[in-house]
Amino acid sequence: MRGVDAAEVFRVALKLGLTSFGGPIAHIGYFERTYVQQRRWLTSEQYGGLVALCQILPGPTSSQIGFSIGLHRAGWIGALAAWLGFTLPSALLMYLCAVFTANWRGALAHSLLHGLQLVAVSVVAQAVWNMARTFSRDGITMAIALAAGCLLMGIGGPVTQLAVLAAAALAGTAWCRNAGVAAAPLKLPVSSAAAWGALGLFATLLLALPALAFLYPRSIIALADIFYRSGALVFGGGHVVLPLLRDAMVPFGWIGDDRFLTGYGFAQAVPGPLFTLAAYLGAANAYAPAAWSACVAVFFIFLPGLLMTITALALWSRVSRHDIVRSALMGINAAVVGILAAALYNPVWKTAVLGPVDIAIALIGFVLLVRWRVPPIAVVLFTLVCSAASGLV
Repeated sequence: MRGVDAAEVFRVALKLGLTSFGGPIAHIGYFERTYVQQRRWLTSEQYGGLVALCQILPGPTSSQIGFSIGLHRAGWIGALAAWLGFTLPSALLMYLCAVFTANWRGALAHSLLHGLQLVAVSVVAQAVWNMARTFSRDGITMAIALAAGCLLMGIGGPVTQLAVLAAAALAGTAWCRNAGVAAAPLKLPVSSAAAWGALGLFATLLLALPALAFLYPRSIIALADIFYRSGALVFGGGHVVLPLLRDAMVPFGWIGDDRFLTGYGFAQAVPGPLFTLAAYLGAANAYAPAAWSACVAVFFIFLPGLLMTITALALWSRVSRHDIVRSALMGINAAVVGILAAALYNPVWKTAVLGPVDIAIALIGFVLLVRWRVPPIAVVLFTLVCSAASGLV
């Protein structure tokens, strides 16, 4: 039964990896639609708890959520299947972009890239709509969501996000104690030994890889150290990892600034996690073979976030049953609605919507998703066609 479940997890994750355009915030919307609404592998409460937990961990949030859902659905093989299915399509595309050094140019390419940004507007708006209906249904939770959104839009940054989630947890314990929150624990086969082992491996690699890189500079070990440290120290989503990677690679000759920025442009145009930019940077490095370097880069940039997820899930599955924790979770879930709404405004809306035509395209995409439940891939195609047509007029 486990094997069948893991294969199913892989197929679902692979479909998401092929169709989830728009970046890490949009992925939360795709996941909610697929895993909660369509597949019903989790309840809204369970999904909200996972989102809240992964928001405060270092690493790629969407990949950590998918990994956790795979673990919940089909054990450790399911967790690996979920991560591999979601990661593989964009990693291969980014590797091919590096090998063939292709480049998008011209009005049509610009319009298509802009269309993918408009897809993110529709998908993130749908996620905010659905999660608000679940987690902000009374005055207290609506106030928490509104306060979180205003703070993030006014100040922003990963530190502010962590502070907002902490404050929302305290507000939940103070004002949501009598809300009748139902327990929604996930079935996760994470033992204490596995949790401590993951934490120990995380710390060991964080300390050992820099020492080995000092002994073997310009080697595959040094490359692994760059991507592991970047994955371990990034909070706040995939875009935050860019300055860490650039500062570690460009000044030391691993890759030129022009190729680095070209890789980032490609990462915006492919589905799946933004962290697969590592495949491009690994393949385009100046010191090691392309294919081997791409595999090492992808593995080591995701590894620290997944190790921390294992540790956090072990603790989460033990404490999430307590009343005070569930009350705190209610506040955190409301804050997640505000955080998503803030992200919808900046950077998603501010980056993508440049005029009345863009507003119309994004609004139609939102209505197609929410009102008529059109599959996301159809909305992607619709938005790309509309964007290309408007750009060439």
